[in-house]
Amino acid sequence: MSEETAAAPRAASLEAGAAAIVACPDTRKKVRLAYQLAGDWFGRALSLRAAGRLDLPERPGRPENPVLLPPRDMPKRAVGGTRGRIALIHSLAHIELNAVDLTWDLVARFAGETMPRSFFDDWVQVGLEEAKHFSMLERRLNELDAAYGDLPAHDGLWQAAAETGQSLTARLAIIPLVLEARGLDITPPMIEKARANDDEATAKILETIYRDEKRHVAFGAKWFRFMCDRQRVRPEPLFQQLVRTHFRGALKPPFNDRARSEAGLTPGFYKPLASLVG
Repeated sequence: MSEETAAAPRAASLEAGAAAIVACPDTRKKVRLAYQLAGDWFGRALSLRAAGRLDLPERPGRPENPVLLPPRDMPKRAVGGTRGRIALIHSLAHIELNAVDLTWDLVARFAGETMPRSFFDDWVQVGLEEAKHFSMLERRLNELDAAYGDLPAHDGLWQAAAETGQSLTARLAIIPLVLEARGLDITPPMIEKARANDDEATAKILETIYRDEKRHVAFGAKWFRFMCDRQRVRPEPLFQQLVRTHFRGALKPPFNDRARSEAGLTPGFYKPLASLVG
């Protein structure tokens, strides 16, 4: 039995199971819980919510390492050679681990929203795939005689969860349509660079992440438009307002306009924000 599918206590509900994933400090157990919860949900073995109040963690559970630093205090990343390869994969693993927690936090935090079941189906699928991505990158580090936690990592990614904890519409705008969409811009050049450096193993992992990320952005665009239709507001102006309010960063070109548009995120959403600085 693989580490992702090893048995763990069954969750009482999707909401409770998602919260437990976020709270779990052990990365391998976090992955196992994500696989098991997704299997139970798609097997129709879970209710959406359980009776009683559920307290969600303010911050995700994390192992003792890596040391988390403010982005401004992060050391310059090594480039070139094995050290540079490890540094890149480690930074990507950290991003994917945060994506695991951001997605399952969305599922747990907004389980009380009146949404179609297909909404939760989509985000459970995303949470499962983010766990898969982290696990693939962690194994690649191990193949290079390294491990997640060997290098420091920045502590700014969870800020997006805190900024959007009270609004599903804002969460959909920031997580899939800003953070995941950025992956569509930067991943193809990373794939090319990995192949140029004869690192086919990493290139294949990045291809899987890129393919899945396009679907995640598409889910975000679909459900953001659903929320806008429900509120009877135009999607593009609301997206721009929410990004200006909740996102501390920059929307930097070049953009992968083709991949973004294929996922339903057309240039009218993000091009007016291209000069945004944080």
